[in-house]
Amino acid sequence: MWEQIATQISQVTGHPFQGRDRRAVGGGCINSGYALSDGDRTYFVKLNQAAQLAMFEAEAAGLREMVATQAVRVPQPIAWGTAGNSAYLVLEWLDLGQGRSSAWREMGRQLAKLHNTTAKDGFGWQMNNTIGSTPQPNPWTESWVEFWRTQRLGFQFNLANRRGGHFPQQEQLLAALPTLLAGHDPQPALVHGDLWSGNAAVSQTGEPVIFDPATYYGDREVDLAMTELFGGFPAEFYQGYTEIYALDSGYQHRKILYNLYHILNHFNLFGGSYASQANRMIAQLLALL
Repeated sequence: MWEQIATQISQVTGHPFQGRDRRAVGGGCINSGYALSDGDRTYFVKLNQAAQLAMFEAEAAGLREMVATQAVRVPQPIAWGTAGNSAYLVLEWLDLGQGRSSAWREMGRQLAKLHNTTAKDGFGWQMNNTIGSTPQPNPWTESWVEFWRTQRLGFQFNLANRRGGHFPQQEQLLAALPTLLAGHDPQPALVHGDLWSGNAAVSQTGEPVIFDPATYYGDREVDLAMTELFGGFPAEFYQGYTEIYALDSGYQHRKILYNLYHILNHFNLFGGSYASQANRMIAQLLALL
């Protein structure tokens, strides 16, 4: 398998590569991750089952779309495919370090610039992808309310119900979305889609980096909301963002609605107490009516 991956790297880059050294590194809870090196060049390789190739193809496409904006640093996708029973994705290796406050401020500015990339086709994306390992449908949809109701919350509720989740106020919440989003008219912005603290870092050279996207065109606030979900980003990040792109009024309420998607997804991935957290969030939202 590794020889096949090295051959593909050689073909794509035009430079002979033999992966003599490899070591396991953090790949998250979904994939296995490895550093693959020939002593001169190093790449980050993600592995999963061969059946998951489409997930890697979509991730590569999302990274390429983000690279094309020249707004924010993401790892360049190098190669992807299958080898034996495994699917693989080869990415540029980035040495990550400890970021200073100035780097986090710059990350905020860069995310705001990314969000200035918009789509004419509406909300969605050119292909379906995944959020974690959960399918994430992205059909182009004119209405943000309809997209969020059907392709995000509705899709996750359906999965959660099949897993035994119990959400007594589910239908009431879905029916209330036009009211909860009333007066808010977002542009379809290119979003990272899975921007929590584990998917953002600063390189050894002090450059902000984001990775592991679940790309689509949606309300830019979905990215900002998720940065607050699991511990939050440094305050300088939000200062940098709002220097470029001020937040709209009502964000503090909408972020609950947007983060509900991720909590439902965590229930679908991991079970446990996430159902209770989701129900508390639903109650918070309905109390706003």
